[in-house]
Amino acid sequence: MSTVKPTSIAIVTGGASGIGWAITKKFIEHNILTVIIGRDQQKLKKAKEKFGDLCAPVPFDLNDLAGIPRLVKDIAETYGHIDILVNNAGINQKKDFVKVSDQEFGQILQTNVSAVFTISREVVKRMIPKNKGVIINISSMASQYGLPKVIAYSASKAAIEGMTRAMAVELSPRGIRVNCIAPGFISTDMSAKALNGDKERMEKVLSRTPMAKLGRPADIADTALFLTSDAASYITGVVLPVDGGNSIGF
Repeated sequence: MSTVKPTSIAIVTGGASGIGWAITKKFIEHNILTVIIGRDQQKLKKAKEKFGDLCAPVPFDLNDLAGIPRLVKDIAETYGHIDILVNNAGINQKKDFVKVSDQEFGQILQTNVSAVFTISREVVKRMIPKNKGVIINISSMASQYGLPKVIAYSASKAAIEGMTRAMAVELSPRGIRVNCIAPGFISTDMSAKALNGDKERMEKVLSRTPMAKLGRPADIADTALFLTSDAASYITGVVLPVDGGNSIGF
């Protein structure tokens, strides 16, 4: 058992895979006790085995909005406080616009927007008495410009950016900074589903990315760590593209 007291307590949703895994790894390397929330118990177990004492896996389906207040209460009571929330969990769907059902559209908004709102609200209730906290939302290039066949995902990430600004204006006077990272095309299982087998789409991604390569999950993790640090103490309400220049490419 580690005897080193963690510097902070963080929650990372979807922290057992992809970008969330990288953020968890980076936080733990910097002595931040990281509570990772996810649905896949095998992935959570693997993360715990990899990261050790500073990793606290919590199996939970964030679509259970009614259960989130109790979830946050339990975490706060277990660790005493919550300093950082990273809203990373999200789902995507690649499908022609006219074939997307109401149910499919609503499900993506439930996971990517409603759950983010609810867990943020509950965590903020714990941060306000301390006049301190950091929230990082994860957006996407899909909110920066139009992408075909991801209508629900695009709508959800545009909502996240609007929420980020509104939260920052309301909460920053209370000492709670709220920022958003907009990853470009990052090499993860989710991006592989969108790009692998679609040569034209991959070529288009790379041709308009000035750095001419996909990003790494670690690139997002480095940015998340920076935004939680004192080095970013005067930064709030920003949507920061980490995209190799994709959003300004031609």
